[in-house]
Amino acid sequence: MTESTKEPEKDFNTNEEAISRIRALRKKGADPLSIARKIKEGDRVALSQGITLIESKSPVHQSQARAIIEHCIGTKQDSLRLGITGVPGVGKSTFIERLGKHLTGAGHRVAVLAVDPTSGVSGGSILGDKTRMQELVQDNRAFIRPSPAGDSLGGVARKTREAVILCEAAGYDVIIIETVGVGQSETAVHSMVDFFLLLKLAGAGDELQGIKRGIMEMADAIVINKADGSNLKNAQKARVEFKRALHLFPPKENQWIPEVLTASALEDEGIQQVWDLIGSFASETRASGWFSRKRLEQNKHWLLQTIDEQLKLRFYRNPKIKEALEEQLRLVEENKTSPVTAAYYLLELER
Repeated sequence: MTESTKEPEKDFNTNEEAISRIRALRKKGADPLSIARKIKEGDRVALSQGITLIESKSPVHQSQARAIIEHCIGTKQDSLRLGITGVPGVGKSTFIERLGKHLTGAGHRVAVLAVDPTSGVSGGSILGDKTRMQELVQDNRAFIRPSPAGDSLGGVARKTREAVILCEAAGYDVIIIETVGVGQSETAVHSMVDFFLLLKLAGAGDELQGIKRGIMEMADAIVINKADGSNLKNAQKARVEFKRALHLFPPKENQWIPEVLTASALEDEGIQQVWDLIGSFASETRASGWFSRKRLEQNKHWLLQTIDEQLKLRFYRNPKIKEALEEQLRLVEENKTSPVTAAYYLLELER
């Protein structure tokens, strides 16, 4: 079958058949080796199933997920991981869709791991990124996976890092992580990407509020989005202000000098310039060796983060702790002991 007559690959991002297959496979038990092999072949159903197992809290699923990751890690060495963040309403989804379409049009394969806010009341998430990215979700060279943030720090799903590994193994060379919003805890995003992009607004009181040392120091570039129509002048003014603010910060360890650009995702303006800047960053840091060194440091952080997570899970799953915890909570509630004393008692009990 020639390239021109080749039947297009089914879009498993939205295909109900794919969802049914995933559920069927989960019911009869997953074979980690088979899933890993299919992921490496670019099977999007297997990729979705692998990420589902990663996100599951079931010990059985977690064991299967670890086996899949072990067989997939290190498969893709030339990928580029982008973290994109910004306040709600800044246009992250529209910007990512425009950037994604630009990249797939240039021959790249793009995976978007979109983290949606989780309700602190009901525990539910809307997971509406596929709805907002209607064009990209139909692109056969793109894969979009929305995940609930849960109680994770920084709006990054608990297992986003592992999902990145599977996406790279499936052949996606640009991985975009969209976060919930902005805050000091965005270090969680920074610790798993190569390039950290901060989207800002102009003319909405966001300029001074947005110039915060923590998030600005982490950003490798700032893009003033929605620079169109009557807001264009405000966007240009904000660009100057943010650029001036960046000069107040010490130089980055990798010697990269962050830039401030303007863009309009709605009108598809400035997207090429943003990608060119990201490309320059990748070229410079790869040539200097910083790119690979940062990846190694991130893997070390991943190790320590996993240890912390597993220790916490092991603590709360301990039958002795479960029983004693209720008693200590009651004592704290009745002011018969302090929270600190109760915590140390439980920690000693766990030994």
